[in-house]
Amino acid sequence: MSAQPDHAPVTPYAPAPGAPAELLAQLRADRRATWWVPAFEQEWATALEESRRTFSLAGLYAVVQDWQGRLASAPAVDAFVASGYDDSEFVDAAELRERRRRL
Repeated sequence: MSAQPDHAPVTPYAPAPGAPAELLAQLRADRRATWWVPAFEQEWATALEESRRTFSLAGLYAVVQDWQGRLASAPAVDAFVASGYDDSEFVDAAELRERRRRL
């Protein structure tokens, strides 16, 4: 009998070393920079502190991945808002991503 798990754990997406700086530059160039840059910097600082405590890069990877997703989906969100569709029964995208990670 083997002590090895019967499945391979899912490894988190590892962004390129320069991804956080590139992402911050893109956020600064976006029209939402007033809100997004401080929010990204706060989340990054929190994840960085966690990383220092735990010696894990997973939190930093998650911050980069989440913000890349927000930036990539921004044009679709703008189009949706401009279209006037009812969004009162929305599903939080972060909740959906968390559900996928657990699978």
